Amino acid sequence: MTKQLLTLFSVIFLSTTILRAQDPCASGRYAETVFTQFNLTSNLTYGQNNNWANSNTTLKLDFYEPANDPLAARPLIIWVHGGSFIGGSKTDPDVKALSERFAKKGYACASIDYRLGFFPFDSTNAVKAVVRAVQDLKAAIRFFYKDAQTSNTFKIDTNHIFIGGSSAGAITALHVAYLNDACEFSDYMSTSALASLGGLEGNSGNPGYSTKVHAVINGCGALAQYNWLEPGDVPLCSVHGTNDGTVTYNRGIVNPGTPLMYLDGSRMIHERACAIGVTNQFYTFKNAPHVPYLNNAAYMDSTERFVRDFLVEVLGCTQTVLLPANEMQQQAFLYPTTYCDGTPSNEACSSASINEWASNNELECYPNPNNGNFTIQTNNSFELLRIYNVSGVLIHEAKGDHLTSFEVGLPTQVNGLYLVEVAFENKEILRTKIQLLR
Repeated sequence: MTKQLLTLFSVIFLSTTILRAQDPCASGRYAETVFTQFNLTSNLTYGQNNNWANSNTTLKLDFYEPANDPLAARPLIIWVHGGSFIGGSKTDPDVKALSERFAKKGYACASIDYRLGFFPFDSTNAVKAVVRAVQDLKAAIRFFYKDAQTSNTFKIDTNHIFIGGSSAGAITALHVAYLNDACEFSDYMSTSALASLGGLEGNSGNPGYSTKVHAVINGCGALAQYNWLEPGDVPLCSVHGTNDGTVTYNRGIVNPGTPLMYLDGSRMIHERACAIGVTNQFYTFKNAPHVPYLNNAAYMDSTERFVRDFLVEVLGCTQTVLLPANEMQQQAFLYPTTYCDGTPSNEACSSASINEWASNNELECYPNPNNGNFTIQTNNSFELLRIYNVSGVLIHEAKGDHLTSFEVGLPTQVNGLYLVEVAFENKEILRTKIQLLR
């Protein structure tokens, strides 16, 4: 072997070694549950400020981290609970579960409390409640930047700080990330009124430190105006149900019992992000209500995996080399290619056909994910229903008897992903995907 070839092989080997060392998921971390336990430190004080009644409020957070973690700098996810800005806490089931699950994947997580309440119960005071929540989340972000630059107690990689939450928490995170100019807020509050509250940065603690974040996780949230999302803004990951009656999927009035304000929901934000080239992923839960993963294990599992895949990409991981072949197949089966054409992408139950045809036929299945019992819905009667597993094996077949709605039960099938196929009289075939989780 020539000296030149030896040199070339050495360079290739060295380059590959460097790339592997730089891949943050090289050992499965972040893409898989690599820790069996996590440590929880409760009720850490990250700031304080006056609430709506001008009473001082101490701001607390719970900190989750992988147990016996040797890494010196971990990405951080700050979770913000929902509750219409009048209720909820850092121990709500959804933010608690997400914190625990992602801590086991190697992330540090913080679930925060923030100032709640407003009165009178009208749009003016609702806007003030959003501002207070934004200020408090920014104080929590600064808390971790301050720690990283001083005692480094929490071992945070400040190049990878992510924020997210559910409902009001997602609304808060979205406004922290994309509302960056007080002038943009003039439609909702005068400059002097905003200043009297402390401005967009607020006075909730840890002044002088950064509030820069690197991605947003939007669970059924909304922005006051989708055009606040601008080219070059940080990546976005959204999940939302089409039957959300509290924070609308498209654009509508936020209504936790009393109409308060118009907001642009996840579908509008997704379309805006696509139009201006902001990296984003969007998972639509067909026919699902507000925050469907709150107390539903199947929806939570899908949400966790979708957020996981988004963050793995943001971190620059090479996820495909980490997953077993069967899971890689399931990932491709569940998540179709993202299209930025105004059509919701990464839907849990897509109505797109695998074949091309020209017709008005449509197919939906719900709930999805489900426990083995679900409904097939078409706008025209169909003749035959078939269901296949991810290996392509036919596991269920039934005649449609010219129905447009059909109840399906799969009591003996294992958890996983399945392909639903319906055939119409004109021989057209529609296919879609379901996820079975008990």
